[in-house]
Amino acid sequence: MSAMTPAAPALDLDKLYAARLHAARARPYLATALFALHLVESRGTPTMAVDRHWRCYASPAFVDRTPEAELAAVWVHEVSHLLRDHHGRSDRYARTHGLTSPAERLRMNIAADFEINDDAFGDGLVPPEGVVMPGMAQLPEGRLMESYLSHLRLGDFPRDLAWLDCGSGADGLDRPWDLGPDGAHGLSEQERDAVRFRVAQGIAGRPGRASPGWRRWAEEAFQPPQPWHELLGAALRAAVAGGGPGGDYTHARPARRAASLPGIVLPGLRRMPPRVSVVIDTSGSVSDVELGAALREVAAICRAVGCRRDLVTVIPCDAAAHRVQPVCRAEGIPLVGGGGTDLREGFARALRAQPRPDVVVALTDGQTPWPGHRPPCRTVIGLFPRPHDDEDSDYRPDPPPSWARVVEIRS
Repeated sequence: MSAMTPAAPALDLDKLYAARLHAARARPYLATALFALHLVESRGTPTMAVDRHWRCYASPAFVDRTPEAELAAVWVHEVSHLLRDHHGRSDRYARTHGLTSPAERLRMNIAADFEINDDAFGDGLVPPEGVVMPGMAQLPEGRLMESYLSHLRLGDFPRDLAWLDCGSGADGLDRPWDLGPDGAHGLSEQERDAVRFRVAQGIAGRPGRASPGWRRWAEEAFQPPQPWHELLGAALRAAVAGGGPGGDYTHARPARRAASLPGIVLPGLRRMPPRVSVVIDTSGSVSDVELGAALREVAAICRAVGCRRDLVTVIPCDAAAHRVQPVCRAEGIPLVGGGGTDLREGFARALRAQPRPDVVVALTDGQTPWPGHRPPCRTVIGLFPRPHDDEDSDYRPDPPPSWARVVEIRS
């Protein structure tokens, strides 16, 4: 007689729920998100995975062979993808860079893992077997997914990660096991936002419990930065339409005319992100809280252009423009100043750069003289609001020029 094939194990719900409770005790500020996930048994996913609708898919075989302490860390890992909107950020990155292949989505999954794994473990959480860390690709810790993507190449990675699959909630690519937007037990967009807000509220209330990465995330969740993808879009479109370096050709996206030329592969035009110079008002009238808000906006601008160090520069400016800082993240920028205000100096310094920026962003309280002529590039002015006092006639700042796009920055 032939040996009978052993039956596949059933999903051990008691073990999974005990692991989730362990995770909530180790990371109490994530408890709301952990208990918002709906568990789905799935024999298609290799380990555990999430979709963008806050369902968590678990492989019975993986749960059976993984210790409870490691499963607790996996719970934290998967919910971190959703809280940090890795699916939405991956979709935006793919559209901006013309990426379509599953291999590129795997690269996004790895980069997203790098972002959350460098501070996910310890303090009661055991790293699961096979966890990927930035150091494995000779990359520093503490970066964002987009920054890792600009340096990470699958061919250079020291190990085979074809098994790694955190689901569509990590990289935005739908999986065969996903229940989709119409499936049962998914969270609506409003419910997802409510969960994120409650987690951010918990971190803000007890900041000493959370890592620096989670504290930065909570600040942005409470006070989201401007939608710089849209604000920089006009500059990007102008750069592509003009004669400058607005685009480049790539075979990853075939040209539209390729269908009319059988047998000939024509490369498509890939839009390149714009070069951005950010002039930050560091005069004495700008508070520390407002400078913190300015740095949040710088971080959002960096993400909007793919966290490339060659595309974003920061110029602190009070009555004079100070040292230009090329950046790929907002941390560690020295904001020198504290005197009077003349952002004309900052604009002049930005426009002298080679190559010249496609857009200049000025973050200021508006108490400054403005350039007398329209710069030869798009301009966005982020204003820190000031109360209007009709009885104060000593000083009335000039309004921003009409040629600039003006947005309000809430601190």
